[in-house]
Amino acid sequence: MASHHHRLHFSQLLFISSFLFFGLYVCFLPSPVAAQCKNPPVIFNFGDSNSDTGGLFAGLGFPVDLPNGRAFFGRSTGRLSDGRLLIDFLCQSLNASLLSPYLDSLSESKFNNGANFAVVGSSTLPKYVPFSLNIQVMQFLHFKARTLELVTAGSGNFIDDEGFRNALYMTDIGQNDLADSFSKNLTYIEVIKRIPSVISEIKNAVKTLYDHGGRKFWIHNTGPLGCLPQKLSLIQLLQKKDLDTYGCISSYNAAVRLFNEALLHLCQKMKSELKDATIVHVDIFSIKYDLIANSTKYGFSNPLMACCGFGGPPYNYNIQVTCGHQGCPVCAEGSKSISWDGIHYTEAANAMIASKVLSMAYSTPRTPFDFFCRS
Repeated sequence: MASHHHRLHFSQLLFISSFLFFGLYVCFLPSPVAAQCKNPPVIFNFGDSNSDTGGLFAGLGFPVDLPNGRAFFGRSTGRLSDGRLLIDFLCQSLNASLLSPYLDSLSESKFNNGANFAVVGSSTLPKYVPFSLNIQVMQFLHFKARTLELVTAGSGNFIDDEGFRNALYMTDIGQNDLADSFSKNLTYIEVIKRIPSVISEIKNAVKTLYDHGGRKFWIHNTGPLGCLPQKLSLIQLLQKKDLDTYGCISSYNAAVRLFNEALLHLCQKMKSELKDATIVHVDIFSIKYDLIANSTKYGFSNPLMACCGFGGPPYNYNIQVTCGHQGCPVCAEGSKSISWDGIHYTEAANAMIASKVLSMAYSTPRTPFDFFCRS
């Protein structure tokens, strides 16, 4: 998926207000609610727009204008949502500061809480293009080397070697590899033939981080690509009749399921290969698909329609008039939409997704998120 992004500054006031706002979603949260840390972990994140907190805007200057950010930040922060992303809720559940994009040179952060290397539109392949997964890992290695130089020189409050070793390394990537393959009109068989190469890149990334001392890994699988209004609007143009019971594109989701199966297998294999590593696989697909399939149960309406988009029902998505551009209408604040802009999720949906992630029901092995707190 792709689009654009921006940046984020946090003050204590923002954090307190975020906490109050988080209370609005307490009804969504299964019982052991938020994992709380006395000592939040350092967090490094790698991925695409699902977890980009402003990397595209900081790195390439792509504008991400209001109404992005309207629900929580009251301004655009470069996130492709009306508010917080899943990663923001996960950080808050650990009492951790929200992550600044690595590329944001004007960030108030000294990155002593970690850094976010995720950038909108990123994929694993092709390699060596901004900002493929292997580039993000290379950026991390540069960041680590430079930070440790500063620590050795006695500079400021930077992450030390132990901080890198005990950090939590999060990954959420692969969606664009599949989406890009389908958008090139590859057949279903051709798309799934590419899956092993994508999985191999994720393995390389985790292995590299492990070889450089990382021991705690949290890996998200990919959501239901075939339920995105953007994809559905394009299929509609092609007059394809490949929809499941809930109106999602069956072949797209079948490919995603195969990818996710391979990713789970990889995580289990790496657990035995990478001694003393904790590797948790989180089934984001099941959470998001359940949210769409049972939207009314969760208080959402029109699960396949973008809140911020153009064209009206059934999908309210037009590739010529996308969210944040002039002339693109947006639904009223407080509307219970799942899809924000046809590709990304609303803050309300992300809050619900976060509550399910924190429940441990979708994690293999079932690991409480506060396991990653620093002792």
